[in-house]
Amino acid sequence: MTDLWGGRFRGPLDERMRRFSSSLPVDRRLVRQELAQSRVHAWALREAGVLDGRQLGALDEALRRIESEVDAGSFPPEPREPGAPEDVHAAIEERLAELCGEDGRRIHAGRSRNDQVVTSVLLWLKDASREVEAAVRALQRVLLERAEEYPDFVVPAYTHLQRAQSVLLAHHLLAHFEALDRDAARLREARTRADRCPLGAGACAGSSLPLDREEVARRLGFAAVASNSMDAVSDRDWAVEFVADCALLMVHLSRLAEDLVLWSTQEFGAFRASDAFCTGSSMMPQKRNPDLFELVRGKAARVQGDLATLLSLLKGLPLTYNRDLQEDKEPLFDAADTARDSARLMAAALGEAAFLPPRACGPDFSAATDLAEELVRRGVPFREAHGRIGRLVAACEEQGKGLEEASDAELAAAGLDGLDRAVLTPRGSILAKRTLGSTAPAEVARALVEARRRLESPS
Repeated sequence: MTDLWGGRFRGPLDERMRRFSSSLPVDRRLVRQELAQSRVHAWALREAGVLDGRQLGALDEALRRIESEVDAGSFPPEPREPGAPEDVHAAIEERLAELCGEDGRRIHAGRSRNDQVVTSVLLWLKDASREVEAAVRALQRVLLERAEEYPDFVVPAYTHLQRAQSVLLAHHLLAHFEALDRDAARLREARTRADRCPLGAGACAGSSLPLDREEVARRLGFAAVASNSMDAVSDRDWAVEFVADCALLMVHLSRLAEDLVLWSTQEFGAFRASDAFCTGSSMMPQKRNPDLFELVRGKAARVQGDLATLLSLLKGLPLTYNRDLQEDKEPLFDAADTARDSARLMAAALGEAAFLPPRACGPDFSAATDLAEELVRRGVPFREAHGRIGRLVAACEEQGKGLEEASDAELAAAGLDGLDRAVLTPRGSILAKRTLGSTAPAEVARALVEARRRLESPS
């Protein structure tokens, strides 16, 4: 194997250094993007007068041959093979030289691995971002379908993990839908900012060859050209932004997962995942563990680590390219794979799960806020109303009963004489809501229609 930079050096590279510096185990997944940009770059060299028609034809045929080898699984070479190339870029150039001789050595004119690698990763990123967004949309679709399936199902909402107020299950599921909607929007926006072609920036200062960068960008499917050659090869904002979006997505998935883990317990008894997404215990025969949701919760930490890796990698790097940047791909790939697969599996699991009526956990006080607001409507200052209802709750609690069981006399003592007792129930509390975006059935129905519209026509 001939090193791409070998002419400057008289001595061979230490094999330990070669193994340590090789990125082929990681960047081999960029092989199709490399082939695509090499084909366009060869065209640009022909237009610049560096290649003639015969040479361009030979290179194009060789690139198609390599592409067929990729399809067959015989290329790129295995990283641990003797004499394996340093990276996927070197692997393709070596193979081109094997297939078409000196013409294969001409293709690197006017480009550096600095602009080459960023171009390939950005081509990969655009596809990966769309895959992650599609997985998010699939999960949103399942959440929406399940919400539509349970339009009247009442569940307790929690603050501080204590029962707070009653809500419709659809309202709860739509809360997760909203968080995911922001994730999808962030992925789209980040993809737009990343859609700039670095090819032609060279090592850091551009090229003296008359390469048509705008046409190269168009042929590769980029919206624009990276305008500064130094920034083009050193910028990794797009990687940080994408991984940050994946990290926040994983936080949202972990929150949904935690809800489902809690609801799966016998104490809550409100959710049952299908056998396909649960595991058992190696020791305890009765166990039925919600492992998928626990794994998603755990993998969120991994993607947060990927983001920390990238930020630490970039801190203090001088312009322009430094070999440190070789380490950007592993956290980038890991974040994309983990976020995509987590969202896909969450969608599959939720699609097969059942929601169950929550177990009763003693007296119910979920209508307490509604009673305080009823007093406000009767002219009582809110802070006084809060105190009166607090004392009513305490009295009921001492007697081991909930608000539904409060006597007319107890309600009258609190200033609630003549109250429609329906409001004391969880469903009555829900029906009492009046504000936009609340859990009131009419509001939830409106939100379901709006969510369906956004899902089918994302802006």
